[in-house]
Amino acid sequence: MSARPSQVSAELLFDADESQRLVNMNGPFDAHLRQIELRLGIEIRNRGNRYQLLGSRQDVRVGEAVLNQLFNQTLDDVITTEHVHLALTEHSADLSGAPDSAASGGGHDEVVVRTKRGVVRGRGMQQKAYLKAIATYDLNFGVGPAGTGKTYLAVASAVQALERDRVRRIVLVRPAVEAGEKLGFLPGDMADKVSPYLRPLYDALYEMLGFERVERLVEKSVIEVAPLAFMRGRTLNESFIILDEAQNTSVEQMKMFLTRIGFGSVAVVTGDMTQIDLPKHQASGLKHALSVLAGVPGISTTLFRKEDVVRHPLVQAIVQAYEEHELADQASRA
Repeated sequence: MSARPSQVSAELLFDADESQRLVNMNGPFDAHLRQIELRLGIEIRNRGNRYQLLGSRQDVRVGEAVLNQLFNQTLDDVITTEHVHLALTEHSADLSGAPDSAASGGGHDEVVVRTKRGVVRGRGMQQKAYLKAIATYDLNFGVGPAGTGKTYLAVASAVQALERDRVRRIVLVRPAVEAGEKLGFLPGDMADKVSPYLRPLYDALYEMLGFERVERLVEKSVIEVAPLAFMRGRTLNESFIILDEAQNTSVEQMKMFLTRIGFGSVAVVTGDMTQIDLPKHQASGLKHALSVLAGVPGISTTLFRKEDVVRHPLVQAIVQAYEEHELADQASRA
C-alpha cells in the first residue's frame, strides 16, 4: 500500500544489536505496534530494526515519539499495554494544538519528582503544568475527572518534599461525607476511622515509600491522617497538606481548611466537580473557592480534562459519555 497524498511517511532506525529490546518494545506478536496503529490511525511496517510509519503528519509525529520513548524504557522495564497507553496519552496531549517548541514535553522547565522508589514525571502538558505549579506555589488546586493523576502527583510531590526536608510532615485530609463526618461508631483510633476514605492517598504512599515505612511514619505522626472536621483550630506549619475529594466540602469547611495553612507549608486541593456527594441544597466549597479566589496571587489552579485521563482508555470514554449525557439532560430541561 503506497502513501496517499494526505499521508506522510517517516522511518525510524534502532540499534540492530538490540534485538531483545525491540522484541520487548513490539510486544507479543507485535501487539504493542497494533495498539499504536489502532489508537493513532496509522500504519507501522517493521523489518528488523527499521520501522516505517504512514499516516497524517501529526499522528506520525506522535507515533515516532511513542516508539522512541518505549525503546528507551526497554532498558529498565518489560513493556506492557499500560506503558503503551501512557506513552500515547502523554505525546498525544503534548502535540494536540501545542506549538512545536512545546511538543517535546516541557523542555528545561519540566519538573521531575524523584523519590527513593523511583522517578515520577508528568504525562501530558496539564500534568507537567500541575507538577510545576506545586513546586512553585504554596496553594494549588487540581480539578478534573477521575484518572488524571491529581492525587497521585500531589502525593509524589509531598514525598519528595519530605525526603528533601522541605517539610517536616505530610498531612492527608478528606471530608468523610459518606459517614456524615460522624466517625465515632467506627472501630480503632483516628487513623483507623478515616483510613477507608483516604485509601487512594495510602495506595500512592505505599507505592513510593513502601508499606513498612509508611506505617512507621504514621506511628511517629510524620504522616498524619485526619478527617476535615477535625482540622478546626489548628495551624499547620512546615507541612505538605493534601485535601482530597474537595468537591464534597461545604463552603464553611473549605474556608476553615484554607486558613489552616501556616509558614513553610504547601497545600494541594484536589477534586472532581462531576462527583459531588453533598445534599442537593448544599453548595460545594471547592466550586465556591475557585470562584472567590480566582485572580488571587500566589494560588495556582490546574484544570484537567477528559483528554488528560491516564488510566485505562475506557475511563476516558466513560467520562466523555457521562459529560454528553449530562449536557443532553440539561438541554432537555431547558
